[in-house]
Amino acid sequence: MSATTRTAEEPVQAANPDSRAALPSRLHHTAYVTRDLEATRRFYEDIIGLPLIATWCEADQLWGAERVYCHVFFGLADGGALAFFKFADPQVEAHFGPKMPHTPFHHIALKVDRQTQQAIEQRLQAAGYREPQTYVHEHGYCRSLYAVDPNGMIVEFALDRPEMAALAASIRAKAHAELERWLAGDHHSNNMFREGHQDAPP
Repeated sequence: MSATTRTAEEPVQAANPDSRAALPSRLHHTAYVTRDLEATRRFYEDIIGLPLIATWCEADQLWGAERVYCHVFFGLADGGALAFFKFADPQVEAHFGPKMPHTPFHHIALKVDRQTQQAIEQRLQAAGYREPQTYVHEHGYCRSLYAVDPNGMIVEFALDRPEMAALAASIRAKAHAELERWLAGDHHSNNMFREGHQDAPP
């Protein structure tokens, strides 16, 4: 049966987890609109440590009018990037860049090692960042450092527990079953690293 004739009740077949050719290779970039381009550069390059790797100055016919903007990219170690748009016209910027929602559940998370997380935490403190502009949360499976960027976006720097690499295959194998269980109404925690969990490590 083709994808166009599949019924709503039929599950989509998951991609072969062993077939890397069927998956995107990495995040190319994720993009946001910035209200203050230089403040954004200072935060990501000078404090966080992501190098400015590209600045594209553009003028395009988009959605019925010419849009003049600057598009900057801050590089990640794997070749991906965080990108930000700055529009020359404040009205265009207000239209395309609505204010970030004030919620910790809307954020981007970057994987870091312990040394990198500690260095970012120290630079944030040296730059005057204090709670609630920056804070740490222990998820159990990772330690997360959060910071609010100049645009109101929350950026997470996640340090995985050492055990996670060895557990990755078993966690992946159970992912669909755990999702189905939760959607069916069984909401008990499966985070064995949480204090009080029956499988918590000593």
